[in-house]
Amino acid sequence: MRPDPCSGPLADLCSTLFTSLPRSDQHRKGMLYLRGLLETPGRKSIRNIAAVLDGEASEQNLHHFICNSTWDWVPIRRALADYLLGTSRPQAWVVQPMVIPKTGRHSVGVERHFFPALGQVLNAQLAIGVWAASERTSSPVNWRLHLPGTWLKDRHRRSRVSIPEGMGVETLGECVIEACLETTARWGLPVRPVVLDVGGTHTAMAFGKLSADGTPLLARVDGDLHLTVADPVLSGCGGGPLSAHQIMRLAKNLRRPVLERETAPGAGKRTVLAATVRVRLPRPPGRRVLGGPGRRTAEGGAAGGEELLLLGTGEDGGRWPAELWLTNLVTTPPASLVRLGGLADRTRRDFNEIADRVGLRDFSGRSFDGWHRHVTLASAAHAAVALARHVD
Repeated sequence: MRPDPCSGPLADLCSTLFTSLPRSDQHRKGMLYLRGLLETPGRKSIRNIAAVLDGEASEQNLHHFICNSTWDWVPIRRALADYLLGTSRPQAWVVQPMVIPKTGRHSVGVERHFFPALGQVLNAQLAIGVWAASERTSSPVNWRLHLPGTWLKDRHRRSRVSIPEGMGVETLGECVIEACLETTARWGLPVRPVVLDVGGTHTAMAFGKLSADGTPLLARVDGDLHLTVADPVLSGCGGGPLSAHQIMRLAKNLRRPVLERETAPGAGKRTVLAATVRVRLPRPPGRRVLGGPGRRTAEGGAAGGEELLLLGTGEDGGRWPAELWLTNLVTTPPASLVRLGGLADRTRRDFNEIADRVGLRDFSGRSFDGWHRHVTLASAAHAAVALARHVD
C-alpha cells in the first residue's frame, strides 16, 4: 500500500506544505493532487489522477488548478526544503539534470538534444534539479527548466505555452547557476556544500561563477577538463594546463585508502582509494579581466586562479581514476570529500526508484506554469515516499 500523505508520520509534511496557498479550496486540491500522485497506478496524467480520486475532484478542476490557476509554486518549494532540513537533515544540495523524453514538440522547452551519457539524440525537455541529500535519503526541492533559444526567440511559441516575459536565453551552464543560486542564496537556507553532477563542458563555467560567489562546491568533472597544477608534489609536470585525467594519472602514487564501500547488497566491501592535487582553473586566452589582478573575469570566474583541489577516486584493484571531482573545499579531508561525492549516487538511486512512481516526469500539458506546478507537487510526493521509506 502506498503511503497516505494525510496520515501517519507524513502528516506534518502535508500540514506545512500548503500554508502559502491563499484559499481553502486550493489547499484541498493540492492535498488531493498529492494523494493522486501517490495512489495512481501507471502514468500520473491529470485524467488518471482524477479517475483515482473518484469524484473528489474532476479532471477539469484539477487541470485548472495545475495549468491555469495563479498560485505560486516557489513558497511550496521553500516549505518543502525547510521541512526536509528539519527531518532528513541533508548534508548537501545535489544538482543533477533530469531528462524528460517527449514524443511531440509542443510541450514547453522540448528540443532535440544529444545526451553523451546515453549516447543518443532524444526529443526531450531538460531540467536542472536541486536535491536535499543525506547518506540515507534524498528529495528534490527546486527545479529550473532549460529553455532553448528556439523557444525564447519565437514570440508565438512563447505565448502559446505562457513563458514569462522576463525569461531570457541562457546556456545550460547558466541554467545550473540560476537553479543553485535561487535555492542556496535567495531562499535564505542554511549553508550546505553544493555537489554538482551535471557533466559536460558547462561544469567549469558554472563552477567558476558559483565559487566566485562563495558557494562551497564539489563538482564531478570530465577527464578532458584542463587545469593548471599548483601542487609542489607534482612540480615536475610543467607549467602549462594538463587534462584532469593526465594529472591524476601522474598522481597515482599519491593514492591512499580512505574508506570501505559496499558495491552491491551482499557483495562485500571494496576499499576506496583517493588522491588530491592542488590545481587552478586556467584563464581562457583573450578573456577580459574586470578590475585588475585577482578579480573576476567577464564571465564571472576567478581571474587570478583560485586554488582548488582535484580529487581522484577508484576502488582497490580497479581502473584509475574511476571518478574525478573538483572542489574549493581545500581543507576538507579526502574521506569526507568522497562521502560528499557519494551523495550524488544517493540522489541517482532515489530518482531511479521513486521519481517515475510519483510521476515526476509525467506532466502531459504544454504550459510553463503547469509544468512547474506539477513538478513541485511531484517533488513533495517524492519526499513523502522517501521519508516513509526512511522511517521504515
